Amino acid sequence: MKTYGLLGYPLGHSFSKGFFAEKFKAEGLSDHEYINFAYPEITEAVKHLRGNPEILGFNITIPHKVNILPYLDSMDTLCAAIQSCNCVKVEKGRWKGFNTDVLGFEYSLNPLLKPAHKNALVFGTGGASKAIVFVLRKLGMEVLQVSRTPGKGAVSYEALSADILKTHTVWVNTTPVGLAPDSEGVLPLDFNEIGSAHLVYDLIYNPERSKLLQKAAQMGATIKNGMEMLVIQAEESWKIWKS
Repeated sequence: MKTYGLLGYPLGHSFSKGFFAEKFKAEGLSDHEYINFAYPEITEAVKHLRGNPEILGFNITIPHKVNILPYLDSMDTLCAAIQSCNCVKVEKGRWKGFNTDVLGFEYSLNPLLKPAHKNALVFGTGGASKAIVFVLRKLGMEVLQVSRTPGKGAVSYEALSADILKTHTVWVNTTPVGLAPDSEGVLPLDFNEIGSAHLVYDLIYNPERSKLLQKAAQMGATIKNGMEMLVIQAEESWKIWKS
């Protein structure tokens, strides 16, 4: 059996397993499978994955996109530049890291961008945020990261003035706040400061409209969830594994 999978924890929200099950079925790949590798500790995960010769590739989600890096044998230039990995190809026992989040986010964001979108707020500083910040800066935006634990280039939510919220017209949530089953969660933001010029993007796709997106939509902002990004990055991962 040719085995692929998703490494992360927890994985109750996983999109990838169903996506690849359908893909393998549609392409008649009965000797392929996609498994969830739910490991809270990276050392245990690596021990299991390294010990299974049938594993040919795997995706990575929270919380392992950064702490997988020391265990990679090599990285492509994009993964090395961003220092975040969400896709690993296994070839002759060697692990090569890639980042397909970049393409997924950029392709799904581009059609929504307008000239007024010059400044962005990125909520969260984890592995997912690295790809988001990379894309926004590539597109010429000034980026301010926000975290509950400020430092290392990020400010606190309390430091977000009305002026910052108004002038930073692109908001991107890379945190799990609002993810099902805790879908009532919402970031501590003043939504009165946004309007029709704002674009609010939440990497969360379950629920389809997080509380963040609901509140932003009520104020007239353009909203987008992370489903299209997930589909694009999954397709890119499959291209890498097949190459």
